[in-house]
Amino acid sequence: MSQTVRALDTVAAQQREFVKGLGLLDSTMIVIGSMIGSGIFIVSADIARLVGSPGGLLLVWIATGILTVSAALSYGELAAMMPKAGGQYVYLREAYSPLWGFLYGWTLFLVIQTGTIAAVAIGFSRFLGVLVPSISPTNWIVPPINISQHYAVSLSVQQVVGVVMILFLSVVNTRGLRLGKLIQNTFTSAKTLAVFGLVVAGIVLGRSAEAMRTNFGDLWSVRGAELIRPEISWIPAVAATGGAAGFLVAFCVAQVGSLFSADAWNNITFTAGEVKNPQRDIPISLAAGTGLVIALYVLANVAYLLMLPLAQIQHAADDRVATAAMQNIFGAAAATIMAVLIVVSTFGCSNGLILAGARVYYAMARDGLFFRSTGRLNAKMVPAVGLMLQGIWAALLVLPRTRLRDAAGNPRLDPATGMEQYGNLYSNLLDYVIFAVLVFYVLTIAGLFVLRKKRPEAPRPYRAWGYPVVPFLYVVAAVTIMAVLVVYRTQTTWPGLLIVLLGIPVYYLWHGRTAAEVPRGAE
Repeated sequence: MSQTVRALDTVAAQQREFVKGLGLLDSTMIVIGSMIGSGIFIVSADIARLVGSPGGLLLVWIATGILTVSAALSYGELAAMMPKAGGQYVYLREAYSPLWGFLYGWTLFLVIQTGTIAAVAIGFSRFLGVLVPSISPTNWIVPPINISQHYAVSLSVQQVVGVVMILFLSVVNTRGLRLGKLIQNTFTSAKTLAVFGLVVAGIVLGRSAEAMRTNFGDLWSVRGAELIRPEISWIPAVAATGGAAGFLVAFCVAQVGSLFSADAWNNITFTAGEVKNPQRDIPISLAAGTGLVIALYVLANVAYLLMLPLAQIQHAADDRVATAAMQNIFGAAAATIMAVLIVVSTFGCSNGLILAGARVYYAMARDGLFFRSTGRLNAKMVPAVGLMLQGIWAALLVLPRTRLRDAAGNPRLDPATGMEQYGNLYSNLLDYVIFAVLVFYVLTIAGLFVLRKKRPEAPRPYRAWGYPVVPFLYVVAAVTIMAVLVVYRTQTTWPGLLIVLLGIPVYYLWHGRTAAEVPRGAE
């Protein structure tokens, strides 16, 4: 360790401040590592079923890329203007009021960050189970206990592995930023190179003459598209075959999968207090990280279409499109190769999410809007209590199960065993998350306009590229997607909105308690 680094650590320890230990490479690795999980290897199957054409599949991913990079470019201005721990929470607080910042932080803790950590952890254990068969979702330690008509709790070996991984990484990150970023950089480098290698292998070695002819010889004809049934009775069902309106609905609904796969890029803003040169490095890392990941995602889907006819993508076993595609090159070994890749990918993704999320709760606690202990740094200059609280809640989200139902409303049974089948609660939570995430992205980017008027003289080392056109178009596109989801995915949008709104009374209770603790005249 250099004398300069030791001196910085000593000063931070004396003042109990974050250690500024993240450079440009580290920051970019957090962006990339938080984005790449398991989604890119799976969700293209559902997208293909919704849009029903090879061109539609690519267009969904390209649109997701444009939206993501546009948002990242806009966030760069806010990050350079307010390089503080908490990131998006701080931007919403400063643009509107502490209430809006709290609602974001509340939803982040309750569902967005912790639900995503839970989902990625189960993805990790699910694919580790390909390598170690005893890590099974039906190898029960505590069999499902039905607690209501719709929910149960259980503890399988698969769930245990997910919980252990969450708690292990939470503890590791309490040992200081240096160790957390080492894990992040190592696993992000490995999985990025692996994804790039698989894309190249797929495009160069795995091409199928049949797939190339049926997909690229007829990019836009819709085939095998699912009917999208609205959850509002007086609105008709549509499909991508239903002209421009039907395609628009299918396109917007399909964005749920691709946007979730490309989400969490904003996590670097949470750690701004630990970036050495945040005014320069955060905008660059946002642009470079999102740009690289989106390029890999689009190329991965080009590779899928070169290797598999669209029907095989739509009906890939267990939606494992990447595994089905790689069988063209590696045969039976494809499942093992993809399992290794996804285990590495999800481990690194979980680390990035865990590392970054606790910085938001720290910022909230410093404002008196979260548990006071989460606003303190430990001897290693990290918010250890926030890390563990986040880890415990995420681990608990792994345990509840949903009781799956058939079309008649009866419990769904496994054809082989006759046993009742169960889903995961966090899967529902993640459906709810996308709508809530879009709400806060729209509010934050609209906050760019608010702050330009509210604080015109504030230093802006970086100004959003394409302002005001690019941010405005993002808001319009995101609001359009949200409007379609309200109509055609009502059951998974209103709960997300309800979770946000439940934060309002909690804010006033917390705010009132904090105000009561401040001695008169101390304001």
